[in-house]
Amino acid sequence: MMDSVARRAYGRAMRPKLQAIPTSLLGQSWHWRHLAHEGTPDQLLDSLLLGRGVPPEELDRHRSPTIREFMPDPSHFRDMDAAAARLADAVQRGERVVVFGDYDVDGATSAAVLIRLLRAVGNDAGYYIPDRLMEGYGPSGAALVRLKEQGAQLIVTVDCGAQAFDALAMAKQAGVDVMVVDHHQCVAALPDALALVNPNRLDESPEAAVHGHLAAVGVAFLLGAAVVRALRGRGWFNDRPEPSLLPLLDLVALGTVADVAALKGLNRAFVAQGLKVMGQRRNIGLNALLAAARLERAPQCSDLGFALGPRINAGGRVGKSDLGVRLLTTEDEDEAREISTELNRLNEERRTIEALVQEQAEAASVTQTNMPVIVAVGQGWHPGVIGIVAGRLKEKFNRPAIVIAVDEEGIGKGSGRSITGVDLGAAVLAAKDHGLLVAGGGHAMAAGLTINADKIDGFTQFLNDRLAADVAAASLERMLLIDTISAPRGVNPSLADALDAAGPFGMGWPAPRVVTGPVRIIKADVVGQNHLRMIVGGDDGASFKAMGFRQADQELGQTLLNLPRDRRLWLAGRIKKDDWGSRPAAEMHIDDAAIAD
Repeated sequence: MMDSVARRAYGRAMRPKLQAIPTSLLGQSWHWRHLAHEGTPDQLLDSLLLGRGVPPEELDRHRSPTIREFMPDPSHFRDMDAAAARLADAVQRGERVVVFGDYDVDGATSAAVLIRLLRAVGNDAGYYIPDRLMEGYGPSGAALVRLKEQGAQLIVTVDCGAQAFDALAMAKQAGVDVMVVDHHQCVAALPDALALVNPNRLDESPEAAVHGHLAAVGVAFLLGAAVVRALRGRGWFNDRPEPSLLPLLDLVALGTVADVAALKGLNRAFVAQGLKVMGQRRNIGLNALLAAARLERAPQCSDLGFALGPRINAGGRVGKSDLGVRLLTTEDEDEAREISTELNRLNEERRTIEALVQEQAEAASVTQTNMPVIVAVGQGWHPGVIGIVAGRLKEKFNRPAIVIAVDEEGIGKGSGRSITGVDLGAAVLAAKDHGLLVAGGGHAMAAGLTINADKIDGFTQFLNDRLAADVAAASLERMLLIDTISAPRGVNPSLADALDAAGPFGMGWPAPRVVTGPVRIIKADVVGQNHLRMIVGGDDGASFKAMGFRQADQELGQTLLNLPRDRRLWLAGRIKKDDWGSRPAAEMHIDDAAIAD
């Protein structure tokens, strides 16, 4: 509940005043995401949900998303029943199952979900995670055949395999049983597998295709539900306990957020409920990782993307690729502490490498800032950090960015990140079809590729030609979408709680953006790694802290640092609760500002 001061501020906040705000300091126009109205905190919640695309008739179930309300029938997905039946056979026959996962967080969590589920129903499943540098992305035929020779009777690839035509053909010729569980975009032809479960198959049913935003870990969870149902139908649990799937939701939440999957519908339910499970700290590995990250409070959605995810990713980026899945499946507390400590160390190493590559990639991008797509290329860059650097370039230049690390043999490994409205994964697949890539794939917001160095110029031209119109449309009008306005006194913990009720927030389900003001800057300085920190005060006598992360040397940060203290401002940003002090406070994370007079 809001206190009386916040409620009064909230009531004033809901009056549409945006037409009085001129063009912002970043040259953006500010618009309502959804035309809000005066009312109670419950009405604020509904306004936030409506602004994120929820139909009015769907408000009830979206206010507090549950698995029961959003879980689809797994049988809607093509090949799901066949995959579940084959895994049920393996369980009943005592076959050796190996889960072949990607080396990132989605791959590690997907593998861990299936391994934990299979072990719970009586199958001691193993895992295999390829080395990023030595083996590259996805299954190779040699690795699949080698696993069979080592005793694997069924191999399940997770978060990879949808484009592994040659590898799966080689495996089939050698008599290897392989199933694919993936979420990356597919082409019309599919690799030859026992089953290929992927909501992004072009021949997918409409009921399943609406779940194309799932991360691979979400697809793996649905397969787990289908396996339990198949075994139940066969009487497998007549004389043994049936496992609950709900304790696996902490892994599903982590993989979903870390893979930057859209937090709408089922994904939002996965993360909302998964955070509750994670807060119970039942998973020994995750508990050790939370301790390594010094997270003693209840985990929040942002922790998954900024604290836990990077540490697990560090194993695949600059360390041993299987550390993540080992951590997430162990039942040994000592092993969990040891792995978490190592991942923490590798994450620090990753940060150092990333900073160097980012500096060089930004320098390489200077001549491309007017191009639709930025393609930064470097000899000897560490391929384990190129995805992170691509994301930084995308944020800095507000356009799709691909970073390519070329090795001594002239082979480039690339990773890309896109902006809303520009499907980078489809463009990479098209480039592969045109013979420009050795391998490539992904989804709308992210993609990976392998390319010969002599094809990079042609690939760059192809992307710029193909995506120019989409990038232009996405950038035509730089808009900042606003959810509500608050008086400065209303920027307090009660307002933060009321806004958080519409969470969890992430890709496709943005955190509410609030406008407040007019305010004057009382104090402004630079803290940490290029962060702007301000104390601002309103005409109503209230003051609060405002942060501009990685903004101190940017246009917005420089303007605010040098602004005369008598100038009044409107600020736009996200309201966050600050629990560090003796009493809770609220601060604003700034996205933009505008002169008020």
